[in-house]
Amino acid sequence: MAITLAATIAATSCTSRGGDQLAGAVVVSGSSTVEPISVAVAEKFDAGAGSRVSLAVDGPGTGDGFELFCHGEIAINDASSKIKPEQIEQCEENGVEFIELWIGNDGLTLLTTERNDAVSCLTLADVYALVGPESQGVDDWSDAEPLAAELGSDTDLPDLPLTVTGPGEESGTFVSFVELVIEELNEERGQPATTRPDYQSSSDDNVIVQGVQGSPSGLGWVGYAFAREADGVKILEVDGGDGCVAPTDETVADGSYPISRPLFIYVNAEMADDSAALDAYVDLYLSEDGIRSVAEVGYVPLAPEDLAETRARWEARIRGAA
Repeated sequence: MAITLAATIAATSCTSRGGDQLAGAVVVSGSSTVEPISVAVAEKFDAGAGSRVSLAVDGPGTGDGFELFCHGEIAINDASSKIKPEQIEQCEENGVEFIELWIGNDGLTLLTTERNDAVSCLTLADVYALVGPESQGVDDWSDAEPLAAELGSDTDLPDLPLTVTGPGEESGTFVSFVELVIEELNEERGQPATTRPDYQSSSDDNVIVQGVQGSPSGLGWVGYAFAREADGVKILEVDGGDGCVAPTDETVADGSYPISRPLFIYVNAEMADDSAALDAYVDLYLSEDGIRSVAEVGYVPLAPEDLAETRARWEARIRGAA
């Protein structure tokens, strides 16, 4: 995690809509990708005067967060992938209604060490051949070339050792990676919708970056904000069929970068009705000052029309997935 706020913040910034001093507790968990945004908003919430709110934010992963959220244990789940049908079902079974709020965009970013001059762009077929379920045991980049060629790639993969480091299955980044990069080819080839099992996994993006940094020619993937701030790594371009594209604010926002994804927060609707503190925190999150945190921590802001739709969903307390 780039920023950890597992410790309690004694917030002193906001008052309720009725003007009363705020009090109570707000617990936010879930995605380590979205965590820095929620932390930044929490720090802004803490910057003023007039309330005593205990605000705790951590980032064990989107899936672990939904496990807590759908049992009514937390007020907000940060998510780097959209809620799954089975998670909706779990929430319904436990009587948890939610408000889905799209708050920004991210590009899943492929990394290698900066010492690896032999690779600058990978096709989706290359990535499947290197990281997909048929790549178990591949420990050299060039070993993946026959499968990549079978899938239509003409990339010349180098004869270099391959160590793969990425998020674990509890992470929304893992889920998004499978959906955006692996799933279609998995289905075509009758393979399970997952990655190779023999890679180094972590729910902490910083640990993943460090794993790539520490290998002579490793491969990994993290969120865009973590990747562009990391030293000792090289961001790879991705060819989704229309040529090599680097992740930038512009290419992530317009979708031309092939592995872009939305970022969400999920708010417990009943808690929002009952807690002025939670209500005020989400109000701040979607305010001009709060939503600016998306860009401030390195992610890509929503287009104005998309932000307006998110604000309208919150204002109307529209429940369920969009």
